[in-house]
Amino acid sequence: MSNAALRLQIGARTIATIPRRLRRIGLSLDQALAGLRPALPPLASAEHGYLLTSLPETLSPDWQGLTFERQRYTRYYVDLAAGEVAWRAGLSGQTRSTLKRKAKKLAAANGGTLDIRRFRTVDELSAFHPVARALAEKTYQERLMGAGLPGDAASIQRMEALAAEDRIRAWLLFVNDVAAAYLWCSADGKTLRYDYVGHDPSFAALSPGSVLMEAALSDLFHDRFARFDFTEGEGQHKRLMASAGIACRDLLLLRPTLANRGALTLVRGFDAGIMVAKRAAAMPALRRIADQVRRA
Repeated sequence: MSNAALRLQIGARTIATIPRRLRRIGLSLDQALAGLRPALPPLASAEHGYLLTSLPETLSPDWQGLTFERQRYTRYYVDLAAGEVAWRAGLSGQTRSTLKRKAKKLAAANGGTLDIRRFRTVDELSAFHPVARALAEKTYQERLMGAGLPGDAASIQRMEALAAEDRIRAWLLFVNDVAAAYLWCSADGKTLRYDYVGHDPSFAALSPGSVLMEAALSDLFHDRFARFDFTEGEGQHKRLMASAGIACRDLLLLRPTLANRGALTLVRGFDAGIMVAKRAAAMPALRRIADQVRRA
């Protein structure tokens, strides 16, 4: 069981939340591409419903209760089996030029070469983790979303178990022997997942995350994996570097209780009000009035 929340949001800012206890069912990339409707196991008495993620837009769940769509996105991935030449050919000319320029700029700051170190075994992971964890503490992923590389004992034990099964690939990028960016991925069969990533904000001008991502993908074309999965959600770097994607959505499936109906009605009404406000703000006359109010 996991905790989730119905959020009242204005843009990225959350005004209030309504907590729910949900059974999370996340589809893997392989499952999403296969287009198979996921099974919904029985709920425990304390659970309000399910959080269903990466459901292809072409599918609807077998659910008779309340349904609330949290978000729609393209789940992007790189077709590693097609080869590096095909991948680079599929990138836009501007993206190829930008990647080349960024790599050249960062290499120049590091004495003319890129310092990228690779990790995959249990012993190598023990050297990687302390450095990457220290980096994670500086990143916006950690500060704003709590999504940095975990450092608790149970998580480290799970990472070591995956490494022992050859299911880990990790990278660190250094600038003048100072760690600037990290990337940690785990394998699900022939697919490698983009799990944890981050960079030191003090190196942001050198684009260490982009440079490291390109280098990691170059490595993976010579590895055993068929796909690199950018996982759920969207981002500019995913769109630019992916070779394919599948349209997905995340759904809340709630029991049809009075409390759940009220919570969904509140969220839908709030969202509708925000949309009306946005349309009104786009009108020139109202925008001028709003600007005058802000300056008063």
